[in-house]
Amino acid sequence: MTRPTRAGIDLDALRHNFAVARKLAGAARTVAVVKANGYGHGAVAVARALAGTADALGVACIEEAQELRESGIRTPILLLEGVVAPDELALVDRLALAMVVHSREQLEWVRAARPARPLACWLKLDSGMHRLGFTADAFAAAHAALAQCPQVGDLVLMTHLARADELDHPYTHRQLALFAQACAGLAARRSLASSAGLLAWPAAIADWVRPGIMLYGASPLPQAHPAATRLRPVMTLESALIAVRDLQAGESIGYGGRFVCEHPTRVGVVAAGYADGYPRHARDGTPVAVNGQLTRLIGRVSMDMLTVDLTGLPHARSGDPVELWGTQVSANAVAAASDTIPYQLFTGVSRRVQLIYRAGETALASANGDP
Repeated sequence: MTRPTRAGIDLDALRHNFAVARKLAGAARTVAVVKANGYGHGAVAVARALAGTADALGVACIEEAQELRESGIRTPILLLEGVVAPDELALVDRLALAMVVHSREQLEWVRAARPARPLACWLKLDSGMHRLGFTADAFAAAHAALAQCPQVGDLVLMTHLARADELDHPYTHRQLALFAQACAGLAARRSLASSAGLLAWPAAIADWVRPGIMLYGASPLPQAHPAATRLRPVMTLESALIAVRDLQAGESIGYGGRFVCEHPTRVGVVAAGYADGYPRHARDGTPVAVNGQLTRLIGRVSMDMLTVDLTGLPHARSGDPVELWGTQVSANAVAAASDTIPYQLFTGVSRRVQLIYRAGETALASANGDP
């Protein structure tokens, strides 16, 4: 018998969420972001599920693009950070990738390249994130340099919104205005919106959109939003009870004795911990579902185990199923109770957690995200 901790991946829910993104995008084309192993869901499986519907796939680095191409994925792929060394341009050419150009150094590498086919480049403006991108003063000159390169084909102008999840903050308005000003008179398609922009900022929807976290059923917004309610969870992290015990009032649970029973308490031990990707800093009271009934985490999360309150679940027994997040327990709620975000929950699921892919009535196990 194998360890019961596993992650169910609902590919129908993934396709549903992509359809939500596409409807919000209107006439815009869509880059489905599958970096970080498809946000922990398995990049190859996600890419295959979206084949024929996504206009392109977004990855962070050349290694992620190689994995997709070697798995037979032919959908256009965008390198969201571009290349990190000039010799990677040969792979960009061979793998038929599009690439972000965010620095003068990258621009010079492109100008010196001799690809077999024209390179598709996404020129990035730093409109306020202050990580990557050309300044507004340098943007038009960078565009002109790329537009005049015979080795450059398709050209897209892009930026990234730093505070799109803060719906009442004026910063996004300033970024939108700066981008519009920097792009004025430049002949190229444009891209601004990732998930938060697509859900909550219609003015950020241009020729291309780049949904990420919303594809996996979690909202990037800290508050309820009508568009986000249409999303369906894709990952269900689940395990099982491996022990049940009764403790008296005054007894403590786990490392450091963080939780002390105020009254006689029935405690369940779950075969999941931070080595599986469950957040160590989850607070007492974090929601958990046992046998489909909501209860709470009690005690500090260990490497391989965590403990839950079964006082109100008298029929719970060892072997009963436990949902840590998914369709009954919101990943956003677990993240909020752990001072983190669902992005980190999903990408933190470890390799010892088996992925079980489901589509319709079919389930297929995979250890590596490639069913």
